Amino acid sequence: MVSAATWIRYVVGKLEYSASVGWKHYKGGQITDRELGDTIWKNFFQGKLTFMHYNKGEEMAPTLGAQGGTLLVRKIPWVDPTKVFVGDVVVLKDPIKSDDFLVRRLAAVEGYEMVSTDEKDEPFVLEKDQCWVLADNENVKPKQEAKDSRTFGPVSLTDIVGRAIYCLRTAVDHGPVNNSQFSMQKDSPVLEVELDVDEMAKGHKA
Repeated sequence: MVSAATWIRYVVGKLEYSASVGWKHYKGGQITDRELGDTIWKNFFQGKLTFMHYNKGEEMAPTLGAQGGTLLVRKIPWVDPTKVFVGDVVVLKDPIKSDDFLVRRLAAVEGYEMVSTDEKDEPFVLEKDQCWVLADNENVKPKQEAKDSRTFGPVSLTDIVGRAIYCLRTAVDHGPVNNSQFSMQKDSPVLEVELDVDEMAKGHKA
């Protein structure tokens, strides 16, 4: 049973999310100022803070399983360095195939100096709103198979759509995703309220 304290933290998070969605649509010209309030309350009462995403491939093994897994992803409508943190497993738009999504670990954000192990590559600093994402699987070839920032370079924070918070690898192998400590604390009430393993198993592609 979910405690009252957890419910309060969940409701606060949901209100923040609803306000972010409304503000994003307003700034993008999709709604008027008169529609802003309605959009916020509609998302608050009807929307969820998570969605399910199936990730295939071995690039994120062992975190997400050798053949991938079904993920519960916390939505992040307005991404900046206060919403995602180094160490988080994020879902982002594929820089190469814009209709697809990738799941990778956030390795660095704006202001970080990037130094390559290849002496031919010059060091550089990530610019504002840029980030660096990496595959977890150390057994894949970095520039041929990993399909991460070592291949396509820095990506925009705005390409991130959410943070993976739970992974179902098989019906008997599932659990929270190991993210940054701060994110795991923020996501814990969302997991307690919205996690439904049975529902995840229904859509799982074994």
